[in-house]
Amino acid sequence: MSQIIKNLASGPVPPSVATSYVTQNGTAVPLANVLIVNAETSTENNANGLITKGGVAGTGTQNEVDIVITNRIIGSVSTVVATTSPIITSTPTVIGTYAIEARVSAYNTTASLGGGYSVFGTARFDGVNSNLCGTPDKITNEEGAMSSANVTFTVSGANILINGVGYAAQTINWSAVGLYTFVGA
Repeated sequence: MSQIIKNLASGPVPPSVATSYVTQNGTAVPLANVLIVNAETSTENNANGLITKGGVAGTGTQNEVDIVITNRIIGSVSTVVATTSPIITSTPTVIGTYAIEARVSAYNTTASLGGGYSVFGTARFDGVNSNLCGTPDKITNEEGAMSSANVTFTVSGANILINGVGYAAQTINWSAVGLYTFVGA
């Protein structure tokens, strides 16, 4: 049954529809009644760990709103034999301290084995180099011969590295997601 509105003073009134969506970074305006909403991830530093962006100023597109998880670092790599390779390389640009938590998943494609790691470490960036603050902590869950693999949290120059360490005659796929908390001067 259709609703025909003869008199706006009585009867059901059509609802008001928003014509703009204000975000923390820009305002999105629907185009042909379409608003695009995306979820994103970003390395940018935001104390809340979450930010909304919209419109041309925020997303580059008039009718788009992005909901962004910030303070994230991600990466993946494969190791072949006993090599050490960075899964995540984070290069600070602002002087201060970076506390990082990373979850790492490993799959040994040669032997069909798995491993999981959680690593927490802190590095201070002095404007030129990153410096470890103490010894990183790690939780390890490995299957069988994967106990020969390892994950490390190191620094090299300015870079902060989450590394996968393979072992002899094995190919291992590594994937990691990290969150960081930053404070500076």
